[in-house]
Amino acid sequence: MSGQRPEAEAERGDGTSLLGPSVHRRIRQLVLSGELAPGSRLSVPALATRLGVSRSPVREAVQQLIYEGLAVSTPHAGAKVAAVDDERIREVLAVRAVLDGLAAATAATRLTEADLDKLAAVIAAQETNLDDATDAARDAQLDLEFHSFIRDAAGNRCLADELARLEAQAHLYRGDLWCSARNRRVALREHRRILEALESGHPESARIAAEAHVHGLMTRLTRH
Repeated sequence: MSGQRPEAEAERGDGTSLLGPSVHRRIRQLVLSGELAPGSRLSVPALATRLGVSRSPVREAVQQLIYEGLAVSTPHAGAKVAAVDDERIREVLAVRAVLDGLAAATAATRLTEADLDKLAAVIAAQETNLDDATDAARDAQLDLEFHSFIRDAAGNRCLADELARLEAQAHLYRGDLWCSARNRRVALREHRRILEALESGHPESARIAAEAHVHGLMTRLTRH
């Protein structure tokens, strides 16, 4: 036996950690769920200990979070979870509405029956959860799954990358939005409209439904 820890064995070859994507997902979820609140320090040693991994994949994950706009780096203080203020969220959602519309319009002509079934399954899970106890992290994750599937189906990597950052920042702004049963029901209704438009195969209908959903989100965030 080599005596190396599993994570050390995973870091080989060109030095890129095979744990990187997994560690990034885990830290990202801590941020989006609010467990690591805005302003929290993203200490590489502390996170490595918490997750039971070496520092290298954690360092890479924190850099990725900075790129996504979920973290910021400050001189002499290291990285911390970003805080998205009112002005920033208005800017984020104004751009996201246009790009979400573009993604939905493009995906409308590309989605297969199997793809539509997967989207329907996410919506079914959201509907089932309406009668369960509030779980903001769970509901936020389902929302991200719904939108990420559509953006990836559009087949435009540049578009998908930009939307991923914007969606993450929107969730960071008010993750507690999912604690409201009314907000969850309205979001579900809007998701259904997007799916119906995608099922029709009409790009313009899909664009309108997707943009309306983001505008509705802006209204809910303001009221909340």
